[in-house]
Amino acid sequence: MFRARNHEFFRDRAAFGWNFLFPFLLVAGFSLIFGGRGHQDFKVGLFPLPVGEVVAPNQHGVPQRFAASPRLRFVGFVDRQTGLASLRHHDIDFLLHAGPPPHDYWVNDSSPNGDLVENIFKAALIPPDALLPARRQQIQGRQVRYLDWLFPGILTMNMMFSALWGVGYVVVRYRKEGVLKRLKATPVTALEYLTAQMLSRIFLLMFTTVIVWVGSDLIFDFHVEGHYADLILVFLLGSLSLTSLGLVVAARGTSEEFASGLLNFIGWPMMFLSEVWFSLEGAPRWIRLISDMLPLTHMLRAIRKIMNEGAALSDLGLEIGVMLAMTLLFLTVAAALFSWNR
Repeated sequence: MFRARNHEFFRDRAAFGWNFLFPFLLVAGFSLIFGGRGHQDFKVGLFPLPVGEVVAPNQHGVPQRFAASPRLRFVGFVDRQTGLASLRHHDIDFLLHAGPPPHDYWVNDSSPNGDLVENIFKAALIPPDALLPARRQQIQGRQVRYLDWLFPGILTMNMMFSALWGVGYVVVRYRKEGVLKRLKATPVTALEYLTAQMLSRIFLLMFTTVIVWVGSDLIFDFHVEGHYADLILVFLLGSLSLTSLGLVVAARGTSEEFASGLLNFIGWPMMFLSEVWFSLEGAPRWIRLISDMLPLTHMLRAIRKIMNEGAALSDLGLEIGVMLAMTLLFLTVAAALFSWNR
């Protein structure tokens, strides 16, 4: 069954080629069209303040006209180091020391919106605030390009859709066409069949991801602070959790239309709430709670920590534990619900 599913995928040249072409086109498009300027929102970090969105920044020493700008969102940080970490990794666009003047602020030179927010801040100091001096500070260490931050999101998004549709939709189609009913008459057990489907999809996900990674790296020269072995393990665990989620969808049903709708219902919110395209720094707490319940969120956080912060596996205990727990939960549910013909 493992070999048969792999042969089916490789012989479908359209699907096989699209799994390589789609993520590469996204990376190339963001690199060429935006030139590293991909953010649309403007987030200003303030410290030292309680963590979360700041409702009245002018009460913390922020210039009145800057605080009143409709395009800016203010996020609190407990200290400067936490704020600099978010600034360095493009979670915010501008970092300001809350308090009376002179105002110390930090800007990431590679940030797509940093220069614009800095100009807004300087304009806010023109009379009557012109007598309040401000000093520009430099970030120490390597600055992360926006493309370096975005690239893991594109890869994991491609893996997510491939895992969900490559297992969930395909198995439902097999059931509708009567393929599973015929397999039930063979010595193949449900456990063997689901295991073959899962292993085949994980093999294909890892194979396509490695090819896309190598090809993109040769052109865009991505920098990895951590170890590639740790990255491979996280990709593998993430593939396992996403594929097991696809098996839950595949466990029952003979309607391809219903399966398609269910997969979209699962996949699209996961894409927007797992910080694939933008950071959820400063978002409402309930949104972040939903994000923390998604396997793609923890997979993406772990990958970005390894790539951009040099984290080791020992630093990723929470992310790895959540992915393993979700995998076990999804596999248990899929095994309990699986039917050959219903």
